[in-house]
Amino acid sequence: MTHAASPPVPDGAHITICEVGPRDGFQIESTFIPTDKKIAIINALFAAGLRAMQVTSFVSPRAVPQLADAEAVLAGIDRPKGALITALIPNLKGAERAAACGVDAVHTVVSASETHNRKNVNRPIDASLKDFEAVCDLMLQKGIMVEGGIATAFGCPFEGVVPPEQVARIAKRYQDLGATAVGLGDTTGMATPATVRAAVQAIRAEAPGLGIGLHFHNTRGVGLACVMAGLAEGVTHYDASVGGLGGCPFAAGATGNICTEDLVYLLNESGYDTGVDLDAMITAAKLAQDIIGRELPGQVIKSGPRLRRYDPGLTATAAG
Repeated sequence: MTHAASPPVPDGAHITICEVGPRDGFQIESTFIPTDKKIAIINALFAAGLRAMQVTSFVSPRAVPQLADAEAVLAGIDRPKGALITALIPNLKGAERAAACGVDAVHTVVSASETHNRKNVNRPIDASLKDFEAVCDLMLQKGIMVEGGIATAFGCPFEGVVPPEQVARIAKRYQDLGATAVGLGDTTGMATPATVRAAVQAIRAEAPGLGIGLHFHNTRGVGLACVMAGLAEGVTHYDASVGGLGGCPFAAGATGNICTEDLVYLLNESGYDTGVDLDAMITAAKLAQDIIGRELPGQVIKSGPRLRRYDPGLTATAAG
């Protein structure tokens, strides 16, 4: 099935970058990052100009010990004016905890792949969606937005191809539950420009008016190419992770998210407005790198902006 393409995002348009490093990036780290260090990284990211951030997840501490301090992190961060603070929630209990912390939006997750959903939350897809009825009812009562996440939206490491019609069916169900947007997760980096186009077009045909965000991993090196495909389809919301941190602990072959500073560089150099200062973003990435204690996979953190100048006197001259 084919669908008509949407108009591309025009030059100069504002692109929303949602920083997911404090959740998706931190969750896979085996050594616990002290709460005050998490808060320092988050505040540095806000200082760089980011205004949408998935700060933590209200999952069971047994499942993801790294995020056991969710309430303390949310209580300790500096919330800039106009910031959209979101948190990932797996169920109603998580939603109740998030609401008590004053988040602006919650992000739920169900997989488009039956096998991955059972691995990720030990539930069938339809049961997960049924569970989210109570979550959405509670959030709507409290005036908190719901963003419906769809993992393995572009392919599954267990099942292979995920039909775009399956992704669109889940998106429509989220819309019926009251979600304002869906986020398509490239859980193990299987997205290609072609699969991005197919999924976005299928959702727009099935659930008109539903917002779409794209969440890519850079497993096979085409994460930013997929962003360009999303822009060509008119998508203006992208998740990214500081330094390229991240990866799903319940998906074989998962690696880090697309890197926030690399995405900022691409978008700024392509004529879009992100509201993010690249130099300040690199500073925040270096802070995260120092705290985590290893070199992160992002590229711009190593090379800096394109027009950064160097002193010729400090550079070796070829002999001969």
